[in-house]
Amino acid sequence: MRIPIIAGNWKLHKTVSESVTLAEALRDALAGVQDREIIVAPVFTALATVARTLRGSGIRTAAQNCYPETTGAFTGEVSPALLKDAGCGGVIVGHSERRTLFGETDDFINRKVRAVLDEELTAIFCIGETLQEREDGAMFEVLSRQLEQGLDGCSRQDFGRIVVAYEPVWAIGTGKTASTQQAQDAHAFIRSRLADICHPAVAEATRILYGGSVKPDNIDGLMAEADVDGALVGGASLKAEDFIPIVRFARG
Repeated sequence: MRIPIIAGNWKLHKTVSESVTLAEALRDALAGVQDREIIVAPVFTALATVARTLRGSGIRTAAQNCYPETTGAFTGEVSPALLKDAGCGGVIVGHSERRTLFGETDDFINRKVRAVLDEELTAIFCIGETLQEREDGAMFEVLSRQLEQGLDGCSRQDFGRIVVAYEPVWAIGTGKTASTQQAQDAHAFIRSRLADICHPAVAEATRILYGGSVKPDNIDGLMAEADVDGALVGGASLKAEDFIPIVRFARG
């Protein structure tokens, strides 16, 4: 059975002190949760402090991004090795905002995935279609390309540290959420393509998260779907009173 993951992407929000306050609230409220994994991804400046705050709890930290080199003349960048040293257990790679706002290509994202795996960290690998691509009937083509190119060169062993996050771009920060059936259809397709790319057993074991305006009032329905293994939560992860009930979703 795939263990569910609820991950909170804090994006460009919260000072160090604000991050600690939220981390402490989550740590205390979720201390008894043991049948699912919990991850939070604060801004770079708060990562090490949040990791220390959560040490010994059931909540892990992840970074929101990385650069695919270990060291060098790359002003302003942060490597997976430095993130690991700061206490991170994983890195979000290929988020739609990195693709659309910063022009990251599938090939560049693949370099990041490989660099994260080389440091024995978990890669939370994001894919998803835009509204135009969905309306044009290109959704499955886009998802297939992103999977094939973004995970190129990953071995069967590597997949043990890869989590796929499906995030329909049209549902991120818009208040729109894919219906449970839309989410299930996309996740089922992703799992079938993973079987082709690597191996059916790998596909069956790989966790696929849904991301796109996840809230306390829609998480139960999403998690009831067979191929939805968790959520990558944006805005609702910024308040303890919203994120806690998402983490505590009812298992069907």
